[in-house]
Amino acid sequence: MIQVRQLTKRYRATRAVDGLTFEVKPGYVAGFLGPNGAGKSTTMRAILGLDRPTSGEALVDGRRYADIHRPLHHVGALLDAGAVHGGRSAYDHLRVLARSNGIKDSRVVATLEQVGLAGVARRRVGSLSLGMKQRLGVAAALLGDPGVLLFDEPVNGLDPEGIRWIRHLMRDLAREGRTVLVSSHLMSEMALTADRVIVIGRGKLILEASMRDLQEKFRKDVLVRSPMPDALAAVLAAAGATARPEDGALLVQGLDAPAIADLAAHHHIPIHELTPRSASLEDAYLELTEDSTEYRTDSRPADSRPADSRPADSRPAGGRRVDPYPADSRPVDARPVDARPADPSPVDPSPADPRPAGARRADSRSAGARPAGTHSGGPVPADSRTANPRPADDRSAEFRAADRHPAEPSTTETAR
Repeated sequence: MIQVRQLTKRYRATRAVDGLTFEVKPGYVAGFLGPNGAGKSTTMRAILGLDRPTSGEALVDGRRYADIHRPLHHVGALLDAGAVHGGRSAYDHLRVLARSNGIKDSRVVATLEQVGLAGVARRRVGSLSLGMKQRLGVAAALLGDPGVLLFDEPVNGLDPEGIRWIRHLMRDLAREGRTVLVSSHLMSEMALTADRVIVIGRGKLILEASMRDLQEKFRKDVLVRSPMPDALAAVLAAAGATARPEDGALLVQGLDAPAIADLAAHHHIPIHELTPRSASLEDAYLELTEDSTEYRTDSRPADSRPADSRPADSRPAGGRRVDPYPADSRPVDARPVDARPADPSPVDPSPADPRPAGARRADSRSAGARPAGTHSGGPVPADSRTANPRPADDRSAEFRAADRHPAEPSTTETAR
């Protein structure tokens, strides 16, 4: 049995759990429901001794978890399937847990077979899929054959076959007389698995009830099909019920299914279908937690929202949109990297040579020509070359004239 009494857990100014009280008895599956931030995981951590309550208490079979000797024999839990050493094999992970609580290795093998991981027992945990890690977490919870089990989002990552398997497993564990507490956001799955529900919001208890009581509380109507709908509607109206036709059937409010059947039988009116209809668990949950949901999105179209809830238009009266993040206001790391050099000078940054052009050309020829496609700064990208490259003899006009008239040496030749 799990007992939570006036449990409060405060993190500085935030109350994650606020005076929470509930019980989970053996023999049934209890669904632990609530919006994100409602305090479900914090409550489970307090039950397992991982978080110290600010006030109140959380007990397992009348004892605090810290006072239980070899707790895996009494309590099994799956809170985070990823909290496993990725370098260990699945078998070694369970074997370490077994050794810490005096459990034989044969139990490790049996548990791996029970959760369907016998074929990957020697694989490292880090190489397993999320669904396999979930199964490994379930195996760790079952390792000591405990009487109390806690599962936090156990179907995450499981395929349809795995979801069906975990559903049947939890119900089988409850039928064996164990206490099972399951936290989940999948309302459709909880409707098929849980016998009771515990709904919390903002750390406080909203509802604790059986699934049958929940259906009664959110009962909508009774769907009735009969070959004599008009006669049946008149009889129901005389009894104080309201009957509304829909798709060849009657939707009856004000009487339950047994009372409608008795009236029809008394007036010899045949009935072909009689189905009590209730709000789905999802609809009931959303209605219960409407005022307790902290993180929500507005699913209405933008035009249907109130004017003051629409995002402000950043355009001034002139119609031009203003950048809400101007370049100067951006962090340094967020500004684009400028690949240009700091000095926007020509490509060749060498200082001007005072010698005449012809002398500079002569020195360059004596030093040896550079490979084609290069310049003083390195290779020239192919795309940056001009379509009409310069001719091979790219000397200055004065130098070419000196070669044609050797009798009249140029000033440069005289200097040399």
